[in-house]
Amino acid sequence: MDKEEVMKLKQQLEAERAKIAEGISHIERDNLNKSQRDASGDLSGYSFHMADMATDNFDREFSLDLASAEQVMLNRIDEALQKIADGAYGICENCEKPISLKRLKAVPYAKLCLKCKEDEEKNTRRE
Repeated sequence: MDKEEVMKLKQQLEAERAKIAEGISHIERDNLNKSQRDASGDLSGYSFHMADMATDNFDREFSLDLASAEQVMLNRIDEALQKIADGAYGICENCEKPISLKRLKAVPYAKLCLKCKEDEEKNTRRE
């Protein structure tokens, strides 16, 4: 893979990283840094109805799950960027063969070549 292609993929990774980081910040700002009372807009001294509390808890749990998934993606992107810096980008972690440029363009943070990924998914389904 030539340096120009690697630089394009690096730019794609950096753009995706910025987008995900902003999404995590948005989730944190809008959902996770507020108390239940602040989130609902209730300024009165009355207690919450149990159904309202359940909805608020569900929303918070959903936001936490979303932020967690986004953080995993952010970590994978950071790993790919580190591999670019180390000169190890585009090499399958399993068979150590080059990952195709077509796959990297589709999934720039891919750790495995297509064959190894397919094998991994087959083994996961069996279990």
